[in-house]
Amino acid sequence: MADKKTLIIGATPNPERYAYLAANKLKRFGHDIVNVGIKNGEVAGVPIERAGDIHNDIDTITMYVGPSHQPEYYEYILKTNPKRIIFNPGTENRELEDLARENGIEPLDACTLVLLSTGQY
Repeated sequence: MADKKTLIIGATPNPERYAYLAANKLKRFGHDIVNVGIKNGEVAGVPIERAGDIHNDIDTITMYVGPSHQPEYYEYILKTNPKRIIFNPGTENRELEDLARENGIEPLDACTLVLLSTGQY
């Protein structure tokens, strides 16, 4: 299995949130992760950082923040230049999807947890 380093936007140490479940499942499936969020702490043994430092080795960004909070991440996402952005249910955003396409980034309306479970990640 190829490692697809994944940046999680909306990472949280709250075990009841899907971002938390995704971080742990990504690690279990052998993917390196970068946690980005507004909460302090760590998830799956990886500290949560604020959007700022640009990671140049990201394959996938998986979104866990709603569309109304995404514009503050647009510049960060485009500078990170991932191969794809997964818009998990409830995070779909046509504006960001269009920006992604214009910058050669594949937008995907899907669920990270389902993609991992079905071997489609």
